[in-house]
Amino acid sequence: MPTVVKKVTSPKEMRTFIDFASEYYKGHPCYVPNLRSDDVATFNPEINKAFEFCEAEYFLAYKDGRIAGRVAAIINPKANETWNVRQVRFGWIDFIDDIEVASALLDAVSEWGRERGMEQIAGPLGFTDFDPEGMLVEGFDKLGTMITIYNHEYYPAFMEKLGYEKEVDWLEYLIKLPESLPERYEKMARIVLEKNRLKVRKLTRSIIRKEQYGRKMFHLINESYNQLYGYSLLSEKQIDQYVAQYLTFIDLNMVSFVENEEGELVACGITIPSLAKALRKAKGRLFPFGWIHLLNTLYVNKPDIVDLLLVAVKPEYRNKGLHSILFADLIPSLIKMGFKYAESNPELETNTKVQALWSSFENTVHKRRRVYRKELR
Repeated sequence: MPTVVKKVTSPKEMRTFIDFASEYYKGHPCYVPNLRSDDVATFNPEINKAFEFCEAEYFLAYKDGRIAGRVAAIINPKANETWNVRQVRFGWIDFIDDIEVASALLDAVSEWGRERGMEQIAGPLGFTDFDPEGMLVEGFDKLGTMITIYNHEYYPAFMEKLGYEKEVDWLEYLIKLPESLPERYEKMARIVLEKNRLKVRKLTRSIIRKEQYGRKMFHLINESYNQLYGYSLLSEKQIDQYVAQYLTFIDLNMVSFVENEEGELVACGITIPSLAKALRKAKGRLFPFGWIHLLNTLYVNKPDIVDLLLVAVKPEYRNKGLHSILFADLIPSLIKMGFKYAESNPELETNTKVQALWSSFENTVHKRRRVYRKELR
């Protein structure tokens, strides 16, 4: 029987959409499920502030009467205006090992985009850069992370057969932490701090709330990331949403903030223990007992891998060595906590300045992920 693609039109179908990947990859040793409550919030226009300017549609594919795939179609006008494109995004795409199913899902997104005047399709991308993006093309035998996509090896093969071309790649590094901080980093950090009249600011929860440090951080991210591929500036409501979502659980011993003499935030580094194994044990659900695995990993029995969530530096302070300050502040804490390895966030392959940061450490590129593009005719 031919593949049938249907729009998601009911709460039941949305539950099917959200749960498809976890069901399909159930038992796979490298798959890390998203936190289901986060997915529910992401697709809810009343919660996800990206719907202030984005529009989306969701599709399910059926083959022989059974669920066979899913995909989200998204238009982000802010990103399109910034990058001067008329682009429909596809995201949260998963499909069985059947190229007809993959083709039908992508055709549904393409047609939805054409109806709205779009001229190209690209993905996997989300509403914003804080959503999972980039199809895995190397590293299929490596455990995923809480913020990235896992997919089978046939996914990129199907994309190429269907005429999609590489738009951009991200690299992910596995970095071995040293047994102690190299002296040159301590020396360099002292020099950079003194020369630029900077200071490392240690925070408490009460200070974060009182001084609205979460908002400061995301404003810095907007400044730091606005030239990176596909980025769209976060709105104030989005910033409020992400502050509530992320800053409520991070261990403040695993973050670093750098201020100038006026008290302005100029750099930050955010790390968290790898939650990959905890999410697998929790099966992506906080309740009834999933929260125990997550809290245990965050605060009690930390793994030996730390996720480097993000590093942001104010544009006018780039190339001044501020990364040495972040390293000198964070690495001793990470070593003391027992971490032996660090896994980087996906980094654009063209972002050689960030990649150069890992050259002083034993490292390997162990995953590569890709955004594909195709012109709509």
